[in-house]
Amino acid sequence: MQIDIFNGDADGICALLQLRLAKPSDSKLITSFKRDIKLLAKVDATQGDQLTVLDISLEKNHTDLLRLLNQGTEVFYVDHHRAGTIPSHPKLTTLINTDANVCTSLLVNRYLKGQYYQWAIVGGFGDNMNQDIIQTINSGSLKPIELEQLKTLGICLNYNGYGTCLDDLHFAPDVLYRQLENFKSPFDFINNDVETYQKLVMGYENDMANAANISADYSTDPIAVYKLPDTLWARRVSGVFANELANKFPDRAHAIVSHNNQQGYQISVRAPLNNKIKADELCSAFPTGGGRKGAAGINHIDENNMSGFIQLFEKTYC
Repeated sequence: MQIDIFNGDADGICALLQLRLAKPSDSKLITSFKRDIKLLAKVDATQGDQLTVLDISLEKNHTDLLRLLNQGTEVFYVDHHRAGTIPSHPKLTTLINTDANVCTSLLVNRYLKGQYYQWAIVGGFGDNMNQDIIQTINSGSLKPIELEQLKTLGICLNYNGYGTCLDDLHFAPDVLYRQLENFKSPFDFINNDVETYQKLVMGYENDMANAANISADYSTDPIAVYKLPDTLWARRVSGVFANELANKFPDRAHAIVSHNNQQGYQISVRAPLNNKIKADELCSAFPTGGGRKGAAGINHIDENNMSGFIQLFEKTYC
C-alpha cells in the first residue's frame, strides 16, 4: 500500500501534487492542519508498504520513523525543516535540504526535473519564497499576470492550513488535495473549480482585512510582536499575516501570538527576509517549538513564559 503523509499547507500539498502527477497512485492520505506535524505517529503500516513523507520535520518524527522502518516499510522523505540526526537505513531515502531559500515543493521540482513546475511555483509562493527564488524555476514562459495568479493561489492554500484544529479551516487539507489533484495545472484549477478557489480567496481577504487593524504590542528596530484576539479569523491568519509583515519590513523579525485551545498561545516567527537565520533555533528552545531558519513556530506557550520568549526573541535578532 502507498501512504502519503504531508503537511497541510501549500508547500506540502503542492509537493505531493507534483509527485502524484508524475507517478499516479491510489494512495492513503495522512495530513492535518499545519501545526500538527507529528504525523508519522498516526501511521499504521506493515512490511512492504511504501511511505512518502513531505514537509514535516524529521527531527519531530524521528522515533516513529524508526518504528516504521523497523516494521519493514520503505520511506521516501522530502523536507526542509530541522532534521536532527538522519537515520542510516537501507529502506530510507531522503531528500532533505535545510537551506533558508528552499522549500519542499522546490526540492520535488528539482527531483522531477521541472515536470510540473507551475505547482512548484504555487508551493514556493505559499512558503513565502521571494520573486528571485521563484525565478530560478522554469517561469520564463509565464506572463507577470500569470505569476501573480500563482502567487495568490499559493498564499491562499497556505492560509487554509492555519488554525488550532481542523474545524478552524475552510477545507480539511486532504479534502483540498483531492480537489486539486484533478488538475495538471494550477490554472486549470483556478478556471474550472471556481467555487473552491473563490472560497479560499474570499476567506483570505476577509481575514486579512481584520488583521490590517492590528498594531504591534511590542516593537523595536529589530523585532515586533503582535498579539491577536481570541477569534476564529485570528487563528486562521497568523501565518500569512506574519509573511505579509516580513515582506513589508524585510529587516525586522516578527512574532505573531495567537490563542490556542490549551488556554495558552501559539507563536509564528519570521526571521528578517534580509537575514533568514535562527528562527528554528529560537523556537526549538521551547518544548513545542520547531521549524526552519527563516520561519518557525511554537505550538504552546503559557502566559507566564511570554516575557521570557520576548527576551530571547530580542536577543536572537539584536
